[in-house]
Amino acid sequence: MNTSIGKRIRSYREERGFSQEELAEKLNISRSTYQRIENGETNSWINHIENICTSLDVELDDILKPEEGYTQINRNNEQTNDNNASGMIQNQTNNYNSSDKLTESLLDQITFLKEENQRLKKEIEQLNKI
Repeated sequence: MNTSIGKRIRSYREERGFSQEELAEKLNISRSTYQRIENGETNSWINHIENICTSLDVELDDILKPEEGYTQINRNNEQTNDNNASGMIQNQTNNYNSSDKLTESLLDQITFLKEENQRLKKEIEQLNKI
């Protein structure tokens, strides 16, 4: 897992004044599972990213932003005034492409999970009628 995502989640949690236990409770997961997310020991944050963003009142892009050291200039790989731009521009473009793919994948997964949640709610309602 990318530990920088866990570090960002931790930073936002601390800024909002939540303990690990409080946020884990909001996410309906154990504190140890949440701790592993922050420490970069698991990719299970993907399953909870929507609730993490909601609970911390942050945008998905804020959690998934590129690593430090990558200054995003533009998406068009245009020349900049930076003297060291030649190598940096390629890194930025690659970083955008990877970020876009990850974001798209996560949004697809969120959509699927929402649909699955609705399906399960309907199934529970039907079972309760029996």
